Amino acid sequence: MKVGNTAAPEATSSTAGARRRLTAGEVALWLLRGRTLIVLVLLIIVFSLLSVDYLTQSNLISMTKHVSVNAILAIGVTFVILTGGIDLSVGAIAGLSSMVAGMLLYNGLPFLGGVVWFSVIFVVLIALGVGAGVGAVNGIVITKFGVAPFIATLGMLYVARGFAQIMSNGGTFPDLAGTPARGNEGFHVLGVDSWLGIPAAVWIMVVVAGLAIVVTTRTPFGRRVFAVGGNERAAVLSGIPTNRILISVYVISGALAALAGLLLTSELAAAYPDTATTYELNAIAAAVLGGTALAGGRGTIIGTVMGAFVIGFLSDGLVLIGVSTFWQSVVKGAVIILAVVTEQAQQRLQKTLASRAQAV
Repeated sequence: MKVGNTAAPEATSSTAGARRRLTAGEVALWLLRGRTLIVLVLLIIVFSLLSVDYLTQSNLISMTKHVSVNAILAIGVTFVILTGGIDLSVGAIAGLSSMVAGMLLYNGLPFLGGVVWFSVIFVVLIALGVGAGVGAVNGIVITKFGVAPFIATLGMLYVARGFAQIMSNGGTFPDLAGTPARGNEGFHVLGVDSWLGIPAAVWIMVVVAGLAIVVTTRTPFGRRVFAVGGNERAAVLSGIPTNRILISVYVISGALAALAGLLLTSELAAAYPDTATTYELNAIAAAVLGGTALAGGRGTIIGTVMGAFVIGFLSDGLVLIGVSTFWQSVVKGAVIILAVVTEQAQQRLQKTLASRAQAV
């Protein structure tokens, strides 16, 4: 009897200890999954203590407007990364689309010895089509010719930026307000106007994010995107048209890059070839910060948008408290590295907890 009584408490104690460890692991996993939101809240608290102007209504609206462009770019990049790819050309596509819109609004389109002027709606649609077309070329080069996404999109970065320079010989298309005689007024609506006190760019970001969430979570296309990123070979064997999916995500990325370029151009009322230079890095960083795995198959649009807010609020906060541009780059780089480290830690912890659950 003594032996039985002695063993039972030990077993109970061991089981209780395992339960306590499992609970602690679950809490740690919950914190890791919510790290982007936690970091965003901490940033707001710290910068609001360091500067009384940080949480003012005007500054919050301004920061959110800045975030909207990067968020739209990052959403497009997220579709690509979910398939296990990468798109380094989104900044250059934004610049090219910006120049296309600028040329059509400022010079018009020469045709049969005359000039054709397009309304703003058609200019926007043409620019979006250019972005989608360049994205399609990326997808075709990757799927049909077997070029690695990194190399294909890096090459397209130079091609698109070069064409943007060629269109104006390195110059700028200024004063894109349009004239009544040409019927091309209203371009300012995208980047300057506000609706209900909120910039139009922010509303556009909300619509884009909402549609992207629906696509990734409620449609067969979204499920196929995750399937291709999770295991492309298995996706092929299950009948998923992987090449079509890959081309589609690059088209989405290109179109959203063009939209971001149009927002920047509208805000400045001028188009210049270097629009959105290096923006691709911020877009990829936002996706990674939001929990999108670079290996593909894991990630959310909501996480990407929060990642864009972290980068935007961090950058504007550093400017507001007077941190030099050089140190801003150091801080943002460190945050990106930390995001990747924590993402890997999350995956290891998930595997550990899954192994323990199976053992029990």
